[in-house]
Amino acid sequence: MYKSEQLAQQLRHLIENGTLKAHEKLPSLREQVQLSGFSLITVMNAYQELESRGMIYAREKSGYYVTQSIVESDSERSYIVSLNKPVEINSLVFKYLKSIQNQNVMPFGSAFPSQDVVFSKKLTQIMGQISRNKKSYDAIDNLPPGNLALRKLIAQRYCMQGIPTEPDDIVITSGCMDALNLSLQAIAKSGDYIVLQQNIFYGALQAAERLGLKVVTIPEHPQDGFDLEAFEHILKTYPVKICWLMLNSHNPIGFTVSDDIKQKISILLHQYNVHLIEDDVYEEMYFGNKKPLSMKYFDQKNMVLHCSSFSKTLGAAFRVGWVHAGIYSQNIQHLQLMSTISVNTLLQNALVEFISNYHYEKHLRVLRKSLQQHKLQFYRYLESRLPTGCKLQYHPSGYFLWLKLPEHLNSMLIYQQLIQQNIGVAPGQLFNVSEQKNQCIRLNCSFAWNEQIQQAVDTLLHILSLDVPSQT
Repeated sequence: MYKSEQLAQQLRHLIENGTLKAHEKLPSLREQVQLSGFSLITVMNAYQELESRGMIYAREKSGYYVTQSIVESDSERSYIVSLNKPVEINSLVFKYLKSIQNQNVMPFGSAFPSQDVVFSKKLTQIMGQISRNKKSYDAIDNLPPGNLALRKLIAQRYCMQGIPTEPDDIVITSGCMDALNLSLQAIAKSGDYIVLQQNIFYGALQAAERLGLKVVTIPEHPQDGFDLEAFEHILKTYPVKICWLMLNSHNPIGFTVSDDIKQKISILLHQYNVHLIEDDVYEEMYFGNKKPLSMKYFDQKNMVLHCSSFSKTLGAAFRVGWVHAGIYSQNIQHLQLMSTISVNTLLQNALVEFISNYHYEKHLRVLRKSLQQHKLQFYRYLESRLPTGCKLQYHPSGYFLWLKLPEHLNSMLIYQQLIQQNIGVAPGQLFNVSEQKNQCIRLNCSFAWNEQIQQAVDTLLHILSLDVPSQT
């Protein structure tokens, strides 16, 4: 056993038996050197090991403190929150995305909806018309913060939702991921603590890895989707700087958090002075007549940066997003000019024409109806045929189904078997960095049901029924 492991084990024993209590400050690194007789590098490694296990946490310019017990329980349930080891997911995501790029692969693993449901003939006509006008290519008016007419239209949509917004609050970006990454860079720096949901779109995990952030994960609540009690526990325990949350049509699971819980989240953000980057790229994909509110609606102190995009409603070719940046607008524009510079001029002009003439609202109504029908078709077919032990989560929005597998099955192995037969699914390991097994699969159900779709789903059901033990 290494000396650092010995020291970590000793400190862990003191924490577990209560000698070192919650939020008690540990000896500084140099003090621990004198107390233990170990070298400075040994002490540093021991502290980092305990930090990665979520047993201690660091406060900038203050030192290390004992974490409050990470398991809290009541009469009905328990939750576990933890500080994760440094995130390392980029390589896995890269290999996965490469594997599903082939046009012959059935895209159940894609994050984008079927092109058949998002395609707009009217938008294509508009693109053709304005492409013949030289002025449509003028980039000057479309540099950060973006096309003024488009920002006015987006600001109007916020105002219609009860969110006072000026065009200068909006920064146009190259898709939602660009908006999210720019927002994160504007607020966070290496070593900051960030709260992510336990299962979250892998783009958030990639961003945390790239910036060197310390990730604290919060589990989903089985009924509410978001565990408010666990969230408050995290804010009390760790010096959190920022959160990155998806609360409407959550990817990968699909739930939408209630407005009541969103309001309580907002109160906690203000109480603990924590910023929120809100990933709301699926905001328009609700079923029913009432659009769910965003966290920006409850924001009173400019703590929320709200990010969205047209790419999920109009297709991957329309990677035009935005961030409601408010007081951070100038900072984000500076970062943008050093990276993506500007968003495609032709696309911005086409969207102005498309939205201002009310074609977009009509398109959204048809899109939501189609997605609801397609998702329900998938759900009914799967639910009646799933092998024992498999559970399917259905939520009335978006186009994803979240399939939970029994313990003896491995979602990564199932993905690997399916990709060999040109069927793509998204294994749970893409959305979760914990060391616990993630026996889940995300399915894209935006496709119109046909014989080819049914054959692919039947292949998935067959592999699930083989009852092959998981491998490590």
